[in-house]
Amino acid sequence: MNERMAQSRRRLNILTWHVHGNYLYNLTQAPHDFWLVVDAERSTHRTGRNGSLPWGPNVHEVRVEELRSMRFDLVLYQSRQAWEYDRLELLSEQQRTLPRIVLEHDPPQESPSNTRHWCNDPHALLVHVTPYNALMWDNGNTPVRIIEHGVVLLGQAPWSGEIPQGLVVVNNIQRRGRRLGLDIWRRMSDEIPLCLVGMGSVEAGGMGEIPQQELPQLMARHRFFFNPIRHTSLGLAVIEAMMVGLPVVGLATTELVTVIDSGRNGFIDTRLERLSAAMRQLIKEPGLAREWGEAGRLTAMERFSIDRFVEDWNRAFHLVTS
Repeated sequence: MNERMAQSRRRLNILTWHVHGNYLYNLTQAPHDFWLVVDAERSTHRTGRNGSLPWGPNVHEVRVEELRSMRFDLVLYQSRQAWEYDRLELLSEQQRTLPRIVLEHDPPQESPSNTRHWCNDPHALLVHVTPYNALMWDNGNTPVRIIEHGVVLLGQAPWSGEIPQGLVVVNNIQRRGRRLGLDIWRRMSDEIPLCLVGMGSVEAGGMGEIPQQELPQLMARHRFFFNPIRHTSLGLAVIEAMMVGLPVVGLATTELVTVIDSGRNGFIDTRLERLSAAMRQLIKEPGLAREWGEAGRLTAMERFSIDRFVEDWNRAFHLVTS
């Protein structure tokens, strides 16, 4: 094996933070060792291997007091807090010069087109999770790469659609308001049979949080998935729904417009009355729901394969460490 091939297959020690659990679980399918920052309080983004996800043996914890004595090959920053505070306060001078990737999970929250990204470092690699996000951020002088989502389902659940209602999966919708579609959820749930799940959903009339391992089975029993979110990244819950064959109905905004082809593998629109009509039709016609859901499943399996995702990340890791 030549030196270049050996480098491309080298197992890396990667320091990172726990920001989005499901994304991190998918990312750790890559054949590297991931070290997650923890503090005594297990405070925000320093929670390590927490939650109910089945973390693999390649996922480790490192306490903040031990960080400077550890040896890493690469640092993967996943939040502004990690980049602007933890990098400067917790890492050694040498660790701050290590190969570095900044993973941006979201589109800009302020101006959708005129927000400069908080990482402006020509020696870093800025990774966006959707082409829409990369387009909307002002990325400054930082090199950019797009790595679209890849998903490994935590359970196998063939779609049955036996519950004639839609499923909505949004975390903290009450607190996050209009951007996450609180008003749309309220209006639609008055008109259409809908079930809301997710962290903090009880306050908005939902069922509460569902363990990740149970979510695929819950999705598969519903007739369709409704996404009321106006402005966000492409949610993993949308992709997970598609992978179990659950037809998706949602707003024709952000990256979702490149995923859903209305009338073939789901339905999207910016007119709420048309979304309502599509949901009513799916409730009345389970055969149509099955048809759209199967087409959506094939779309998701092709576009959001975990194998493609891992390979894309391997290329990024070895680009910055070579």
